[in-house]
This record gives sequence, C-alpha cells and structure tokens, in this order.
Amino acid sequence: MDLLDRLLGHDASTTGELIAIASSLTDGQLDTPMPLSKGSIRAELDHIVRNMEAWSDLMHAKPVRASAGDSMEQLRNRLDRAAFDLNQICQSVAGRNAWDETWTDPHESPLRSRSFGGTIAHVITHSMHHRAHVLVMLRSVGVTDLPEGDVLNWERRHR
Repeated sequence: MDLLDRLLGHDASTTGELIAIASSLTDGQLDTPMPLSKGSIRAELDHIVRNMEAWSDLMHAKPVRASAGDSMEQLRNRLDRAAFDLNQICQSVAGRNAWDETWTDPHESPLRSRSFGGTIAHVITHSMHHRAHVLVMLRSVGVTDLPEGDVLNWERRHR
C-alpha cells in the first residue's frame, strides 16, 4: 500500500465510521445547533461528502453533481460513490505523475488554474479538519468510545 492508498483509504473509511456512529443518533441530536463550522453533526458530515463530490467532479471535468440527500444512509451511499470517484482521479494523476498538472474550475470568475496535487491534498486535509469537528460534536451529544481518527490506528485496524 503506497502513501496515496493510505491517505485515501483512511479518509473514506474514517468518514464512513463517523457516519455509522451518527446513524445511531436521533434527528434532534444530528441537527442540534453547535458553534462549530457548519453548525450540526448532519451538516458537517454532509459538508465533508459534498466537498469530496464537488472536487472529484471538477477534476474529472464533469458538471458538479446535485446533492442526493443528507440522511445517514444517503450520506453513506454518497460517500461510497465520492470516495470511488476521488480514488479514480487520484490513481490517474499518480499513474501519470501529474501532480503538478493543472485544471481549471469553469465556475470561477476569473478562471483560475489549480494543480491536481494541491487539490487532492486539499480534499484530504479538508476532510480531516471537519472530521475533528464531528468528533467534538459527537462528544457534546454524549457519544463515547469514539475512534481517534488518525492514520496509524486506521492502518493497524485495516491491515
């Protein structure tokens, strides 16, 4: 397993684990307003998945897909698809050693080029940042026995 496989595997798996944990919560707990980032557990998880979807679509030069719901089951299904799509573009970039090649977001004005490597790093670190918010939010509604969320523990569990 190379570094990219570790980072992508950890990203999707840990986000999926948090969605699974959140699935045991009530709608009231999922939607309780909180003073972090997107404001609720559901909104934060949706934001993580939406970010993966949008950036994957943009790097694939496809229209950004419409959101397909924010129930925990829908988020899990969306995550699986987004993780697959992100992995596809990442493997293509890695196979071509195209980390420094650029792409342009057609929705920005003025148009701006971004590197594939920088965008991929952004998606992965963005997810980590927001998963930390989800962990804090889950603790605040009384969830215990939460994963640490780090790559080393993920790797140990998934080897």
